[in-house]
Amino acid sequence: MDLPAQQLSQTVLASKYLQPGESSIDQVLNRVAHAVASAEPPEQQKRYEKIFLEHLRLGAIGAGRIMANAGSLGEATLMNCFVQPVGDSMSGHDENGLPGIYEALRESAETMRCGGGVGYDFSAIRPNGAELSSRGAVASGPCRFIDLFDASASALQSAGARRGAQMGVLRIDHPDILEFIAAKRAPGRWSNFNISVAVNDAFMDSLQHNASWPLVHSARPGPEWIARGALQREADSKWVYQSLPARVIWQSLLAAAYEVSEPGVLFIDQINRDNNLHDREVISATNPCGEQPLPAYGSCDLGPLILPRFVVHPFNRGGVAAFDFKKFIAATRLQVRMLDNVLDITYWPLTQQQTEAVSKRRIGIGFTGLGDALIMLGLRYDRPEGRHMATKIARTLRDAAYIASAELAQEKGPFPLFNAKTFLSDGTFASRLPAAIKKQISMAGCRNSHLLSIAPAGSVSIAFADNTSNGIEPAFAWSYQRRIHEPSGQHREIPAENYAWRLYRAWFGQSAALPAAFVCAHEIEPRSHLAMMRSVQPFIDAGISKTINLPDGFPFFRFRELYLMAWRYGLKGLTTFRLNPARDAVLLR
Repeated sequence: MDLPAQQLSQTVLASKYLQPGESSIDQVLNRVAHAVASAEPPEQQKRYEKIFLEHLRLGAIGAGRIMANAGSLGEATLMNCFVQPVGDSMSGHDENGLPGIYEALRESAETMRCGGGVGYDFSAIRPNGAELSSRGAVASGPCRFIDLFDASASALQSAGARRGAQMGVLRIDHPDILEFIAAKRAPGRWSNFNISVAVNDAFMDSLQHNASWPLVHSARPGPEWIARGALQREADSKWVYQSLPARVIWQSLLAAAYEVSEPGVLFIDQINRDNNLHDREVISATNPCGEQPLPAYGSCDLGPLILPRFVVHPFNRGGVAAFDFKKFIAATRLQVRMLDNVLDITYWPLTQQQTEAVSKRRIGIGFTGLGDALIMLGLRYDRPEGRHMATKIARTLRDAAYIASAELAQEKGPFPLFNAKTFLSDGTFASRLPAAIKKQISMAGCRNSHLLSIAPAGSVSIAFADNTSNGIEPAFAWSYQRRIHEPSGQHREIPAENYAWRLYRAWFGQSAALPAAFVCAHEIEPRSHLAMMRSVQPFIDAGISKTINLPDGFPFFRFRELYLMAWRYGLKGLTTFRLNPARDAVLLR
């Protein structure tokens, strides 16, 4: 299925992944295979280098930082993203042990300098107008400090660091939530941030019952808030700054998401319920693209499998199109070992990140090219048969990964914090595994606390998979102009063609009518996008980065239904997108 390389793929490969002296994909794969094999015992390294190289050639890749930095010199991390805590003090650490704002800023700058993006929960920061301990001053609130983190990322980028992708999260009960929700309506504000609101079940229940919702914080309100009726409640000693109808807050959130596609929503209780380590950690934020809910100092060790590589007889050419599950299982099992090795060879910007990673050994095997693979199999993304295949792929991925991790635990030992009783307790993701796999884990342990994550995989899908549809998404378009940002700050537009579309045209001719399976993102009903997430999420222990694309003129009353459906489906979050040609960097043609 080899095609001549397109300009876009060559450009992205050269700008993001080639090290000095490299000029081809195969040189990158050789470098990565050599690096990840170095974590094996010395007598096994040559053998595993060959195994990993063949693995990469057949359709496995690491996430962007792995492909760019593995085997290179210098202080460059192989983790794409991290989550780092921010406390309620200016420096040092606050009374809960969280780093103060300027300490957190220093830690984030060090992480981004080494190539990692960062997500934060800013909810600990006291609200605008809260009392400060000195000289009768009042706090400015988290939104002003997010401005500071945003400016830091811009400064690092101007100094030559990788663009500092960040995620800012605020709880739905924080007194500054309305200011946070509205912040990105101001053009250019928080340009280095995605933002999401952490919504809990209690709020959704209040919304369903049209009830009032308290906005609370542990910090004492300043005089203006006290004069307006702020009170300390007995149940938990938190201060209720004010109470608003839940529907008012929800309407504000959805109106901003409808207008500027942010904030996204994190269903934080579902995230924590599903967590294999719910007894040991509380998750309050995700990485910048949302596919990895992580605790403080957690990291993303990600690597997708390229699904079109596992389709035999695409478009029924030379036989009946089918997905090679046997080959896919073998690749999944090897991907567990490869990503586990990455944890032992990466550079860690902070010692806290290394401690967190080594104690739990989180990895995130995923896939990319789902949309293209379904097309090649003759299955529509927005029909039950397409979702059924996606479910089968995701279930196979889950089972193969957990079996491989249990086997690796026998060889190398389980992750240090492994406890079979709590890991498999009712409600965790692992508790839903088939009985035979749970028995294997209870006896051997598990090498990794978490194993699965569906990331966007945008740049690696372009560079290493000929611009296949990225992640779980359908193809964006068959032919379009991609805007590329130059190191100088300028940009240029490069023609881009979807892989499955290119392949079909190469085999059947430019004038051949496209089969019905060729359906791209803007042709799919939003509910069908949501249905695909519902089909896959039960088999992914972390999260899914997925955007629900909205057609032109999509009415607001239907838009708001999507968020209620997502919560009822048990999804972990939702992001929506309406194309705005004046704002967005990809131009259709």
